[in-house]
Amino acid sequence: MRVAAIENVRVHDFVVYCKKHRKLVDDSYLYDFELRDFEVSEENPTFVILNQQDEIVGAASLVMDDYHKRGRRARFRIFHCEVDDLQLYEQLLQAVLKQTADLDKVFLFIPVVNNKLIEIIQGLNFSLERYAFLLMREDSDVPEANLAEGYEMKAFQRGQDEENWAKVRNAAFATLKGSETPITTDGVTKLLHDEDYLEGGMMLLFHQGKPVGVIRGADDEYENAPIMNIGPVAVIPEYQGRGLGRILLRTALKFAKEKGYNRTILSVNGENERAQALYLQEGFKQVEAVVCYEYFL
Repeated sequence: MRVAAIENVRVHDFVVYCKKHRKLVDDSYLYDFELRDFEVSEENPTFVILNQQDEIVGAASLVMDDYHKRGRRARFRIFHCEVDDLQLYEQLLQAVLKQTADLDKVFLFIPVVNNKLIEIIQGLNFSLERYAFLLMREDSDVPEANLAEGYEMKAFQRGQDEENWAKVRNAAFATLKGSETPITTDGVTKLLHDEDYLEGGMMLLFHQGKPVGVIRGADDEYENAPIMNIGPVAVIPEYQGRGLGRILLRTALKFAKEKGYNRTILSVNGENERAQALYLQEGFKQVEAVVCYEYFL
């Protein structure tokens, strides 16, 4: 077997490999629309393991877009081999690491049920960073989101709210593991053009004209059925603890119902106990858990 950089002529084979194994790994960057747009570039350093028949039997691919590079890190799109061999994984890792100049670390998420991959990752000297949980809510009555005097919920206005959204999101997530890197106004604009965008799904909460919270509902799929993905749910620090997160969440749940979604889903960090408690109180239940491992360069 040999490790080789992916070539344009093998992109289709790489995509097929990703689709074949995405249920065993974190599939955040392995959705059909993500893979359809995949191309060989500096933002997507990708290596594969080829067997004697020149078939792909392993793959390692990094996401090195502007957002991740500004945080001096890269996230694995996929890190998987059909043979549970530590040496093969080591070869893949070393190949991609040669493309990570000026970064501080690489990281990946693994479903907690994939014990074999977790064992291999630990054997490669990755360190456990955090846990994250996927929570789902089945269709049911949504309690009213009553706003106190002076507060107003508004739909995102293109060309007007990009900076407001970025400021709120960045202030709220400045110390949240995995989200510390600020988003730019260009990054906000990108959300408006992503395939999961829902018109009216991006909303801001204002207090006396000041933006204090944001929430987004996006089109998604879970277990081969439509679902609305909620996130971010963000309130600036000085307004936290006032019940505004609950109001944002209920507003998103109401929006999902208006759009005909029977289920909603969201992700929460394991150490964010206050947010977890809120989501459970509002009818969400845990359906999956993943663990994040990081490798310092």
